[in-house]
Amino acid sequence: MDSIYSKLKKLWQESITIYNIVDDARLLMLGTITGVLSGLAASLFFAGVEGAKFLLLHKLAGTAMPAPAGEEIFFGALGPYRPWLIPIFCCLAGLITGWLIVKFVPKCIEGGTDGTDSMIKAFHRQEGIIKPIVALIRGGTAILTIGAGGSAGREGPISLIGAGIGSFLAEKLKLTPQERRLLLLTGAAGGLGAIFRAPLGGALTAVEVIYREDFEAEAILPAVTSSVVAYTIFTLFFGNEPIFGIPKFFFTNPAELIFYAILALFCSFTGKFYVKTFFFIKYKIFWPLKDKLGIPFTLALGGLLMGTLGAIFPQLLSGGYGWLELAILGKLSVLTMVLILVGKTIATSMTLGSGMSGGMFAPALFVGGMSGGVVGYLAHSFYPHIVSQPGAFVLVGMAAFFAGIANAPIGPLIMVCEFSQGYGLLAPLMLSSAICLVINRNISLYENQVHNKFESPAHLEDATINLLENLKVKDYYQPKKVSTFEENTSFKAMLDVVAHSNDFYFPVRGKNDQIIGIVSVQDLRRILFEDGLAELLVAKDVARKATILTTEDNLYNALVKFLETNFGQLPVVDPEDPTKIVGLISREDVFKALHRTNLIKQIT
Repeated sequence: MDSIYSKLKKLWQESITIYNIVDDARLLMLGTITGVLSGLAASLFFAGVEGAKFLLLHKLAGTAMPAPAGEEIFFGALGPYRPWLIPIFCCLAGLITGWLIVKFVPKCIEGGTDGTDSMIKAFHRQEGIIKPIVALIRGGTAILTIGAGGSAGREGPISLIGAGIGSFLAEKLKLTPQERRLLLLTGAAGGLGAIFRAPLGGALTAVEVIYREDFEAEAILPAVTSSVVAYTIFTLFFGNEPIFGIPKFFFTNPAELIFYAILALFCSFTGKFYVKTFFFIKYKIFWPLKDKLGIPFTLALGGLLMGTLGAIFPQLLSGGYGWLELAILGKLSVLTMVLILVGKTIATSMTLGSGMSGGMFAPALFVGGMSGGVVGYLAHSFYPHIVSQPGAFVLVGMAAFFAGIANAPIGPLIMVCEFSQGYGLLAPLMLSSAICLVINRNISLYENQVHNKFESPAHLEDATINLLENLKVKDYYQPKKVSTFEENTSFKAMLDVVAHSNDFYFPVRGKNDQIIGIVSVQDLRRILFEDGLAELLVAKDVARKATILTTEDNLYNALVKFLETNFGQLPVVDPEDPTKIVGLISREDVFKALHRTNLIKQIT
């Protein structure tokens, strides 16, 4: 027993040592822990949403909702048909959500588009901090919203919950803001990978969705680890079958690419319609109502309108993955898909535009899938010898549509491949996504998304380094004759030079005119009042280690040397002759250069 204890203790100590000294190992461990917690949270959240839908919609409202093959976990007889309950359920969900927000987290109403956008905002502007109560309330009220029939997805809330778990862990472990941001993305990746049952796609989506033209490369290792672990835990409860029970699709006919290009054009159009409709309804209708009615009653109104629409058209209720599976299998007409994509856009805008909880991801995939289905089945009806698998267009439409409106091409593309259990559609996925990205490059579903790292406050230090590395000392130093001391210059002689100079730092020359040190005025002042000592000292005794710059150095190197030495000025020498001092550069010169460059960048 003692032997086992000793081995476990040794293993623990070695793990702690590795955690402290090996960065990748630390990220791997943190990703694993975050993945476990995110997987458990995703499992509870999924069960909560499906349970609420089963109770409220299936049993009480008597509304039959098709479920995709991999998601039906509750079974029972359909209740009596009472669709009038759906507006009541949605209205109450909005009212409860609004009351909880006002009571506990009033600022989160300004979090952005949905939970994913709130996560993006926390990464860029809140040092990776998400308060646990925000994730808890938004997650709990999302269960109410989706369970009551609100047109919203599970992915936004679970990415916020996972991000909240990562942020909480980072706080408890006292990690740096940079590490906290990485753990935030790690938690979001775990939540997305589990809820989609797509570990690689979930991880890549989390690290790329925060930017329009970039991705967070440092987060890939912990994000993938977290996503795989969370997915594994999720499948322990709900199995490892993919969401959709569909046949495998393959791209075999190059002529089909013409129709996939047409699909991309159509998805670009419906994508703009989706985004513009959402922001119009949110900011032109519901946002002004918040000042007049207050947040709870505005959300209740949004729920009431959504519920009324859903009672008439049940295809618009909740996430809608069951209807997507029917579209893939060819069981919906083209007219039905057109009506659903328009209705889903309006229903989602009412639900999330009013401020209710939920995600935009699933509705976006829904509208994108229906857009692809319209093109695919129309093309199949006219050119069946070319478009032989129109269901594939639904899958490609999902990825291309989301890529265009969220500027996240890689994650959804991989996710669709995981849905379809293969890479048979990789070529049309890449083509369609690329076209949508180009056409819709000026729009974004997420309000807090930034273009790249250099526009993110999270990478302000990186941006500063990038700017300073492109600026040369020769363009910003002060060319002048610089007073110097010989290494044996007496203390009294140094004071005479200082008294007739406006500088505060003086290079000291040794043999062969080499610069061997720098004397500061502050150093001389400290010695001035030490009786008897001043008369015995010469320049080399007072000088600190020499630090110089050449005219060809960049300002980032200059800034580093200022920080290392705490000097206010540094001598600048000729790069071909280090004994020839051509002037001085001060810390203020560096900061002025940075400020001026930032201003020019903002103007242009």
